[in-house]
Amino acid sequence: MSTATGPDLAARQVPPMGGFSTTVLRLEVRRLLRNRRTLIFTMIMPSVFFLLFGLNSAYAGQQDGHGNVSAFILISMSLYGAVIATTAGGAMISIERSQGWSRQLRLTPLTPVAYIATKIATAMVLSAVSVTVVNLVGSFTGKPSMPAGIWIAAAACAWVGSLVFAAFGLFIGYLLPPENVMQLMGFALMLLSFGGGLFIPLSTYPHILQVIAEWTPLYGLNMLTHLPLKGGSVDGWWVVNVIAWLAVFTAGAVWRFRGDTARV
Repeated sequence: MSTATGPDLAARQVPPMGGFSTTVLRLEVRRLLRNRRTLIFTMIMPSVFFLLFGLNSAYAGQQDGHGNVSAFILISMSLYGAVIATTAGGAMISIERSQGWSRQLRLTPLTPVAYIATKIATAMVLSAVSVTVVNLVGSFTGKPSMPAGIWIAAAACAWVGSLVFAAFGLFIGYLLPPENVMQLMGFALMLLSFGGGLFIPLSTYPHILQVIAEWTPLYGLNMLTHLPLKGGSVDGWWVVNVIAWLAVFTAGAVWRFRGDTARV
């Protein structure tokens, strides 16, 4: 009499790259782009902010570094859109956890590292779309004035730098329940944007607020993204600020991820 045996789990092999798949990535991006709230906050709102504040005729005629003030505002809104996009992409983990989807994925060959990498890649794709949309809207208005090389460099800085907030989104997604994550995320990013000088130039702030701003997560990224337009040399503190906050958010995401997987 033969005895049925189950699959040999010990012989199960991890797929290449831990199961990371461009097909899964494409599905994740498509799912985010179908979310109306995501589209409004990551693409429409930053573009509307530029149209509201960047089309002032006085700004178009006022020089600022290698361009004009309208160009400065366009770069700010491009960075703002990129930051919202990456944070939202990472924070979607909170919803998946509440629906049990992340737990189901752990039953597949997909490794935790590949799962996180997929989320980060999805956030960065969404960020690239947001940056592109905002810059296209700005170019169609004809108000921002800056050399093409600076335009491209500033957009690239906004996109690459938004990786910091992909880690922030993952941290928030593992930290907060889904019913609160989107509301608190939007409020937090608004405060960080004002604190880092993204909406209002830091030179107009009182001295004490300028000192505090230098320790906020968006300060270094904001300064580096505007550097191609403003000109000058890189301040080492800007780089330290970006790397330090990336490390803090990454460590927080890893900490909460381990706590989440330990409950399974």
